[in-house]
Amino acid sequence: MAETLIEVFPQLGQIADDDLRNKVEKCWLESLKRGGWKIGDLETIPFTMLSDLKSISLASHTRNVTNCSIAVAEVMNKTGIEAFDIDFDLLIAGGILHDVGKAMEYGFKDNDWFVTESGRLLRHPISGATLAAEMGLSEKVQHMIAVHSHEGDKSPRLTEAWIVHHCDFINFDPIKR
Repeated sequence: MAETLIEVFPQLGQIADDDLRNKVEKCWLESLKRGGWKIGDLETIPFTMLSDLKSISLASHTRNVTNCSIAVAEVMNKTGIEAFDIDFDLLIAGGILHDVGKAMEYGFKDNDWFVTESGRLLRHPISGATLAAEMGLSEKVQHMIAVHSHEGDKSPRLTEAWIVHHCDFINFDPIKR
């Protein structure tokens, strides 16, 4: 089992801003604490409650979304279109944190996964963005978490948020069928 968060999310090491990287790590650690989990549990916690997909871990999904987001942003940067102007630190922070609320949304009891009372009241985009605010992360990072799912469909999105949003669904929709 992983003992440090960078073992689970090696992309943390790509965040150049030390303060941002530390706050991203602090946010995940607090979410795990509130959910009653340890770092190594990220490889076991499912990324979705769909019964036939519970074997795909939250850690694996988060790494995939973050890696996909980085790849898309790198391609977009090569176009030379100035309007993209992608902030890679923000993008990576948003990718790593997009599902941070799931550690508080899911529980495990009697050999089965369930959605917690907290998760029923505040889905992970809301609880995750709230936690990010508590941890001192910027409004842009909070925005990335809050709008990554369908909850953000009627909200404007930063370029980085669009990338994470689509990469999240690229890593979910094809396998949910």
